Amino acid sequence: MKYYEINGKTCFTDHMDFQCPPEADWKEIPEPRTAEELSWLFFREPGSCRASFLVNHEGLLWEKEESVDWLNSRKLEENKALYGKQGGCTEGKCAAALPKWIRERITAGKVRAVNASHPRFLELLSGEAFPAGPEKKRVHILAIGDVGSMLLTGLHLLGGDVISRIGICDISDQVTARWEFEENQIAYPWEYDALPEVEVVKPENLFDCDVFVFVASKGIPPVGSGVKDVRMYQFENNAKIMANYAKMARESRFKGLFCAVSDPVDPLAKTAFLESNKNEAGELDYMGLLPEQIQGFGLGVMNARAAYYAKRDPRFSRFLTEGRSFGPHGQDLVVADSIEHYDDALSRELTELTVTANLKMREIGYKPFVAPAFSSGALSILLALRGEWHCGSVFLGGIYMGVKNRFTENGLETEILPLPDALHDRIRTAAENLKKIV
Repeated sequence: MKYYEINGKTCFTDHMDFQCPPEADWKEIPEPRTAEELSWLFFREPGSCRASFLVNHEGLLWEKEESVDWLNSRKLEENKALYGKQGGCTEGKCAAALPKWIRERITAGKVRAVNASHPRFLELLSGEAFPAGPEKKRVHILAIGDVGSMLLTGLHLLGGDVISRIGICDISDQVTARWEFEENQIAYPWEYDALPEVEVVKPENLFDCDVFVFVASKGIPPVGSGVKDVRMYQFENNAKIMANYAKMARESRFKGLFCAVSDPVDPLAKTAFLESNKNEAGELDYMGLLPEQIQGFGLGVMNARAAYYAKRDPRFSRFLTEGRSFGPHGQDLVVADSIEHYDDALSRELTELTVTANLKMREIGYKPFVAPAFSSGALSILLALRGEWHCGSVFLGGIYMGVKNRFTENGLETEILPLPDALHDRIRTAAENLKKIV
């Protein structure tokens, strides 16, 4: 193990030939046992992994690549042992190489991993690439249609503790005028500043904010159209819209949270990442949005729908206390009735009910947009801004995958659980199918 002081940050790595960028102020140092916080330096192709993240399991230090194994403590332990035998990390001494004091820092949430191969390495190390920002965030929402208007209302009513102001933008001036008028007439008597003010913003000012929420969509098939997978029907058109705004984010050097809410959430989040990281020649240079800077918000409503059915059928009741949801907001969703007492058949049945819940609403004669706007949109975004656990799609080995996650002072953290093999296989299949889309 080697230790460095780089621009005031205490770092460690098992790469013996590490060379810091010449513009950095750095030096090799003795083992810094008294350091409160540490940065682990790893080296991977920038498009294959998060640029920075919280290390919440020792096994993450020794992984050769980012994958869905990162959600599974059993796989992390297996991989660590395997790489050790093969000499894949620290000359085959993964466990022995890590001092006890570093393990203690990991347990305390004080170790952040940073990709030293990323072109913005020093910016990442300093925390300036994706800063925490002010205590209260300025939020801008693009497109105030069915979902956007409900999401706006949720953020306005419930977000006063973490939101300072909300800006709205739409192709229709009439729509934004209506919602500015409506929302600002919602107030507590005699506490007229308790809720964040809503204002109209111009397209050129969309990224003058801390949080950008993309809810734009070219259109949803009408009720009775016969379209079974509405989300993928929307992808081609919505991806073109997303690409334009991702490039705007790059040009604006946006450093806030980029939220993808439109369907299909997961491929659109990946589209935002790719398009924002292309230069004028269309080449990937990774100078745009960071992978962890983008999050898809679609899993929240799927988790809530699973809970809806679990409350109404005793066979699924374990989900309410032991269950989890993973994967995309669509056909490859994975619902687990329980982690500790996983039942594959029951979990697949609950998954099917959850995935087809939107069709039930269409059979009633309505578009299913209210629950998604609140469960996936407003509630999940507010939890994210508060640094609390929530459902969202995060970058994981080249795709965006829905998981339980939260933002911490030392980076994005994803929940790691001892997943049963059958459940892990379902998650891996979902990931493989997501890779085929974009």
